[in-house]
Amino acid sequence: MDFNTRLLHDRFAPDKTTGATLTPIYQVSAFARESAEELERVFNNKSPGFAYTRISNPTVSAFEERINALEKGLGAVACSSGMAAVSMALMNILRAGDEVIASSGLFGGTIDLFGDLGEFGITTRFTKSATPEEIEPLINEKTKVIFAELIGNPGLEVIDIAAVSELAHSNGVPLILDSTTATPYLVNPIEFGADIVIHSSSKYINGSGNSISGIIVDSGNFKWDYEKYPGLAEYKKYGKLAYLAKLRNGIWRNIGGCLAPMNAFMNCVGLETLGLRMERCCKNALELARFFEDSREVEVNYPALESSGFHELCKRQLKGSGGAIITIRAGSRERAFKLINALKLATNATNIGDVRTLVIHPASTIYAHSSEEQKRSAGVFEDTIRVSVGIEDIEDLIDDFDRAIKSL
Repeated sequence: MDFNTRLLHDRFAPDKTTGATLTPIYQVSAFARESAEELERVFNNKSPGFAYTRISNPTVSAFEERINALEKGLGAVACSSGMAAVSMALMNILRAGDEVIASSGLFGGTIDLFGDLGEFGITTRFTKSATPEEIEPLINEKTKVIFAELIGNPGLEVIDIAAVSELAHSNGVPLILDSTTATPYLVNPIEFGADIVIHSSSKYINGSGNSISGIIVDSGNFKWDYEKYPGLAEYKKYGKLAYLAKLRNGIWRNIGGCLAPMNAFMNCVGLETLGLRMERCCKNALELARFFEDSREVEVNYPALESSGFHELCKRQLKGSGGAIITIRAGSRERAFKLINALKLATNATNIGDVRTLVIHPASTIYAHSSEEQKRSAGVFEDTIRVSVGIEDIEDLIDDFDRAIKSL
């Protein structure tokens, strides 16, 4: 099956009991069982079923299964937010004294998270870019994870998954990728060697900006060294499922970052049009980027442009697309604010992946807690504007930005 068919049919069918074409919203906290013995078995994961929504829920499970099918993984765990997914994916295997190697081109909240992990004795070493040449010198016996965003937000650096995963595996370390900005529509990172894939499903997967959520997908391919990762040792008996078994039975379950059933349902609704939306958003993004490229008033960054250093990688890895985010530099903070305020169609809001085009000034908002060095490393400057391109008619979008740029 091709992508849009898989969205609707892969590992998914109408509800067996009612015939509902979508798994209903099981908006309950607990599930009754006929006997104490049965509840004991379900609660302790010795029998299939549901006991308490913090641990599992039918609506959430349906969402997990559909994303796992799209990413061609071994299994998936849904979380209350994208940041919860990043946190849980890392903390499932890290402990005090461990080190992470991460690209500097990360979302501001993820950079802040690595600062928080430092309080627990976990050190993050940042590379200027996520290339094997820059990562390899930082690898040592304490390195336990290599982490990157597939298309950096908002720096828009594109990682060569195959090259970085090969380096990671040769050093016995997993590659964890945040693929939020690429989505399964553009690439399945597992096919290129990524071990664990994360999405902030609040974004393109949901598509309408109505639900906060995140999800972790495990490939099941990484060969864990249980001496190097002692926290996984007691789950060795689960084989390829060791990482997922520890995640579900450990930190994810105990911290309580579960996804609400209503949000899982809204994600399933949005997911079904992911291919159609991404096709339109990416097409619009390329045309809008070309418009910016012809402008003398702004400087544009979009990885699929022929002038970009990532153009060939986009062709090889992302079906020729660069995603649906563009950044432009207006020349100064004042000019950036003036341009944003002059827009009539693009909405000034802190999100990406909506059906409507969104703009934001990252330096004063999502990177407000970052140092100047961290901002520069992430591709954020005082005159940077991030544009999350929506599904509007491209002629109207170009006209909106054209008028705003002329106001400068």
